[in-house]
Amino acid sequence: MKIIIHGTGEDTTKLLEITKNSVEDLGLVEFIQVESSQDTALQAELSITQSPAFVIEEESISFKDMIFEWFVPEPQEITSMLLSIIGWGVPWDEDGCGWHCSSGGCGSWGCASGCC
Repeated sequence: MKIIIHGTGEDTTKLLEITKNSVEDLGLVEFIQVESSQDTALQAELSITQSPAFVIEEESISFKDMIFEWFVPEPQEITSMLLSIIGWGVPWDEDGCGWHCSSGGCGSWGCASGCC
């Protein structure tokens, strides 16, 4: 999966850093690539009208979408959104723990929740 922060300026830089930090804090650096872009073709394809824009792309299924534009959420909001996107926190076992705990693995969220 790829996250693209599209745009220019201080808010774009701030959103890029918040997103990179959230991906790193969640231990997802190997799975989620975060990059910036000023590509006008991407802007036209997703009808981006303001900076910054938060774009998610999954190349394996040819999916690309702008999630939001024009503002910079708080770091915990980005982290929460990432958890929702990847499906962590979904209670799939009888203990109410997500899939990341059921395999015996323990990501940073799983340890904090006491599931592992």
